[in-house]
Amino acid sequence: MRHFSIGILWRIVLLVFFVGMAVYFGNKEQWTAVSLLGILGAAAMFNLYHYVTNINRKLSRFFESVRYSDFAVKFRSDDKMGDSFREINQQFNEVLEAFRIARAEKEANLQYLNTIVQQINTGLISFGSDGRVELVNSAALKMLSIYRLRQLEDLQEPHPQLFSLISNIKTGVKQLYETPDDESLSVQATQIQLRGKVLRIVVLQNIQSELQQKEVEAWQNLTRVLRHEIMNSLAPILSLVGTMKEIVQLDIQPEIPENEGLQDLTEALQTIEKRSTGIIQFVNAYRDFTALPKPTFAEISVKELLQRVVQLFQKSLQESSVQLNVSVVPDTLLLNADADQIEQVIINLIKNAIEALQGNPEPLITVKAHSDINQRTYIEVADNGSGIEPEALERIFIPFYTTKKTGSGIGLSLSRQILQQHGGSLTATSEVGEGTSFVMAL
Repeated sequence: MRHFSIGILWRIVLLVFFVGMAVYFGNKEQWTAVSLLGILGAAAMFNLYHYVTNINRKLSRFFESVRYSDFAVKFRSDDKMGDSFREINQQFNEVLEAFRIARAEKEANLQYLNTIVQQINTGLISFGSDGRVELVNSAALKMLSIYRLRQLEDLQEPHPQLFSLISNIKTGVKQLYETPDDESLSVQATQIQLRGKVLRIVVLQNIQSELQQKEVEAWQNLTRVLRHEIMNSLAPILSLVGTMKEIVQLDIQPEIPENEGLQDLTEALQTIEKRSTGIIQFVNAYRDFTALPKPTFAEISVKELLQRVVQLFQKSLQESSVQLNVSVVPDTLLLNADADQIEQVIINLIKNAIEALQGNPEPLITVKAHSDINQRTYIEVADNGSGIEPEALERIFIPFYTTKKTGSGIGLSLSRQILQQHGGSLTATSEVGEGTSFVMAL
């Protein structure tokens, strides 16, 4: 403090000197000198005040920086007022630097947590008692097919039932909500208190794919068991039929060549062999359903993918006089998927559409591809055929169910399974007499 005390002392002495001299010249009525000394005295007094209050101003700046989180402020570490004041300046700078680092770490942690929240597949919506949405992640926006959500009331128009459900749901209670796209969402809420403010957090989980996956797994297990049992039963039957045919041809027929009963036996053995072989081929047709390989993801052009598929159907379209229109918006639309598997799904859908248009005087198939605001890609295959009965529409994705005389009932089930392995979905809508539409969402 010695430098500080000396600084105050000589400023006081200078001030007293100016005042004394002003009094002296005042007694002699030399007013010009008195005025000049008055000005110098005022300047000395201002300098003394500025010098004494300098530390208070620095404290004020320091606390103001902390209050408004302005940690870019720097205090000049001079030694004009002594070592102690230089140390104070350094301490101010170090404290502000510590605050700056702490804020940077906090912002980094918040960014990290926000990235996690935005990347998870579970939808999250947080809102206050006034209905103002504090947080909503991309998964929730994608599930609800909306662009943004600022107020809870914004759900009233697109999802009135969900708005009512969220407004009245109790903490810890799970409820089910069906979206307009026929997807099943599990809705659960919890309540927290943050900085004296009550917030509710709503968790949305799309369980539609899980339900469909469980259903597919059940059918796969059943198919494996049936295939195993059928193959084990037919193999010895075919072996015995082969042995019996050899006995008839080598041992019995040479001795009784013109026996009518022998001919009936031969025909019966041939029929058994033919039907057994047919059953084995029928069972083997379901091998892909139970052993679908995992998709190999890669970025593909949707336009090029559809062009390849259309090329495959050129002859069929000409023979059946079916018009096929394809549109991709935008032309550069890309898709991260297994090209071969997605191509197989589109082939199956177009093949079904061609078959559904038999007898239609103006057969038309429309294939449209586009993406929404949530970067989700949709590929729609629609026809203007006779449509599907409501009862049949509910069952078309069930394995082995078919409305065609020669169908195996596995195509649509396999297609939905492929979409599920891609994290997407395959849905169908149909109006009897107007047509059918299948939509792939990826």
